[in-house]
Amino acid sequence: MPTDLFTRRTLLAAGGAVAASCVSGLLVPARAQGLAPTRSMRGGSNNYIPNAPIVERIGGGGFWMTGTVRRAGDGAPLAGQRIQIWAHTTEGYESDPHSHGATLTDENGVFRLEMPQIVPAFGQPHGHLAYDSGDFETVFLRPVMRSSKDKSLEAHFVLTPA
Repeated sequence: MPTDLFTRRTLLAAGGAVAASCVSGLLVPARAQGLAPTRSMRGGSNNYIPNAPIVERIGGGGFWMTGTVRRAGDGAPLAGQRIQIWAHTTEGYESDPHSHGATLTDENGVFRLEMPQIVPAFGQPHGHLAYDSGDFETVFLRPVMRSSKDKSLEAHFVLTPA
């Protein structure tokens, strides 16, 4: 019995690859153009202290706060944007000035800041983040961790020009 050059499996795989390339080439940019801005979260601005200094790390470290900053509409990454971070940690309360620090996004709109381990406050382990530089509308976030044993937390900003 002759072996067919194309089996059903290879045709399905090829079709999937073609569909994936069409999606990445055509649909993703169209979707990115409608990227909605991030809205401030309830409680996000609690214990906010304006103008926290840009720091290499907050306290002794051991926990990572990471995320991205993009422009609403086209989703372009925003480099050089200031993100302030604070939390209730093993080294202080979220109202303590030494529990606050800021970092800048890199050329890909990514930020990372090491800080002490976040611990539950009011029953929830959570962080606070703010974009407050003025070029875009201010946004406050308050993401909650799945577990107080997690060693990192992500938060993503999509900003609208001020």
